[in-house]
Amino acid sequence: MNRRNFLHFMGCGCLSIGIQSCGTVPITDRKQLQLIPEAKLNAQAAAIYEKVKKKEKLSNDKKTLNKIKEIGKNIENAIGEYFYQSNLTDPTSNFEWEYILIDNKKMKNAWCMPGGKIAVYTGILDITKNDNGLAAVMGHEIAHAVAKHSVERASRSMVINLGTQIADIASGGKISQANRMTGGSVGLLTQIGIFNPFNRKQESEADYLGLIFSSLSGYDIRETVKIWERMQEANKGKEPPEFMSTHPSSSNRIKNIDGWLNEIILDYPPIKTIG
Repeated sequence: MNRRNFLHFMGCGCLSIGIQSCGTVPITDRKQLQLIPEAKLNAQAAAIYEKVKKKEKLSNDKKTLNKIKEIGKNIENAIGEYFYQSNLTDPTSNFEWEYILIDNKKMKNAWCMPGGKIAVYTGILDITKNDNGLAAVMGHEIAHAVAKHSVERASRSMVINLGTQIADIASGGKISQANRMTGGSVGLLTQIGIFNPFNRKQESEADYLGLIFSSLSGYDIRETVKIWERMQEANKGKEPPEFMSTHPSSSNRIKNIDGWLNEIILDYPPIKTIG
């Protein structure tokens, strides 16, 4: 097969895959690419989560861990009830929720793997301060899983890697040559120009959905702005330029969240749940 026919074949194939593998983010209705089976990522995440539990030092603070589980359960129930009452498919119906508290004061972080595997680091507790703050952070992380952001990122990586290989063939290997000669700068430009803006979009979407989930769960989402103000203070203004980062700047986050608060409080009030 000559180069022209190869490119035509691969181009049509990619278009066909893209058309057949589009999904929609719940609530925001943003179209997203979903080439990777969610069940596969969930299984991989569960296996990694088990390794994290063995590798990391888990906190003995049962009271805080129970509070994390309580807040998580409230968010779980609120999400399920919202989608049930809206007559929509619950995107968390196949989740196997689990929560751990990692003893690491230096790490101001929390995350939620695909399938509902959640970790909170003790360092973030100095930022969250209270139940409303902790619910805001957990709501944001859970939103990533609900929106299938990991599926989307994995799917985009697959397409970009394939596209780069096709372009390299079309250019007679010039992309590979340029990347070797510039010490990987082509890959860096791809990250800055493609992955980072896309990841920032996901982060903003998780901010928005997280506010909704926290509000539905009965928590005061006005605390979220205070969290990011405390995060700014903790970081002492040391943030990379936004175009170099996968996350929006704290100031932009605060601005966006401030603009969403009233709308979300009115449109997504606490929802009554059973259990």
